[in-house]
Amino acid sequence: MLEPSPTGPQELVITLLGSYVQPRESRRVWSGGLVSLLTELGFSDGAARIALTRLVNRDLLARHREGRLVHYSLTNRTVAVLADGDRRIFSLGRRDRPAGAWTVLWQNIPETRRQARETLVRRLRFLGFGPVQDGTWIAPHDREAEVLGLLAELGVTEHAGLMLGTPSAALDVRRFAGRAWDLDELSARYDAFVTEFGSIPRGPEELSDAQAFTVRTRLVHEFRVFPSLDPELPGELIPAPGRRAAAVELFHDLYAALAPAAQRHFDRAVRTNDFDEVRNP
Repeated sequence: MLEPSPTGPQELVITLLGSYVQPRESRRVWSGGLVSLLTELGFSDGAARIALTRLVNRDLLARHREGRLVHYSLTNRTVAVLADGDRRIFSLGRRDRPAGAWTVLWQNIPETRRQARETLVRRLRFLGFGPVQDGTWIAPHDREAEVLGLLAELGVTEHAGLMLGTPSAALDVRRFAGRAWDLDELSARYDAFVTEFGSIPRGPEELSDAQAFTVRTRLVHEFRVFPSLDPELPGELIPAPGRRAAAVELFHDLYAALAPAAQRHFDRAVRTNDFDEVRNP
């Protein structure tokens, strides 16, 4: 998935397309169907259309006119970012990461490159970094390759420094980590996730296709924030959040169980034919 942002129709469009569009590189999706799905999920028709236009302007979607209809596809940039997001989301909490090298990044990106600086911060959070002071970020794992690639992509390598190291044995690691990540809030969010989704029926006959689509989309959209909040600190240094394992198991279970019904609903909504009403966001 894409770097985390406050919940809004643009972010939800990316969640939808990342979850239901295959193959990502080539499938085109009818604009009217996307608008309809976004209204099902609580956004107005106008907000949905504006979101699609803004995603095109951000080079996250490509717009195609096919006869009387408008379709959208994912850009190469979005396909690549979704693939990176998938790796973080679907690997989160699946294995205990041993203590090793930590990554320290410091940056002094000038105000004239503010957009690059903001993008860097969002992407650093998604890689498990936390801020320790202005311009300085740490991650409890070796992220050298990912960060060097990110700095080069944004064209800000000259404004940053990078170092690998390990915490001092004399350091209170939990107290230090608490400066970079809100570990209590993280535990509370895992608990809330399990509480919210733990009673969802799994059987295909218990939810309609539309209900399965709504639940699965919300499931993905809410779980995708955890890579930005959870640095996956080495368990030998700091115990994992109490309900992380339950949340991870629940996510994978529901994601798979609801997939067939949710996919049917998505495909029906974006299917077009000669009698479709022309809707041009």
